[in-house]
Amino acid sequence: MTGANTARASRPRRQRSLTESLLSIVLGLEAVLVFFIALTVYGLHALPPLEAFVGGAILVAILALATRIVRYSWGVWVGWVLQAVLLATGILLPALYIAAALFIAMWIFCFVRARTIDRANAARLTPNEGSES
Repeated sequence: MTGANTARASRPRRQRSLTESLLSIVLGLEAVLVFFIALTVYGLHALPPLEAFVGGAILVAILALATRIVRYSWGVWVGWVLQAVLLATGILLPALYIAAALFIAMWIFCFVRARTIDRANAARLTPNEGSES
């Protein structure tokens, strides 16, 4: 192994919060959804092929990149914006409003529940400030 690989192997992995993990999963699933949306939009002739596939590929790439930045607070805001973009796909086909609503509900549930659990875990792992030994 080279020096860089040795340093990487000996370095402990960063602990991911539950919020980061769950929101990354939701964004990854949305990227898969958008791939199928692009195929559907093309198949139903809602958009020309170039626009359907290029637009879909760009949105899939953005969603995939968002899975990496969701660990930052501004990355979570990017995720919220992407939820609005997903909802806007309903303009092309009204049935996509339903798919978007389901994924937005999943995003909100994961966001709220994971943050609650992360706060509880942080409180449990933090020593009590007021207790004297």
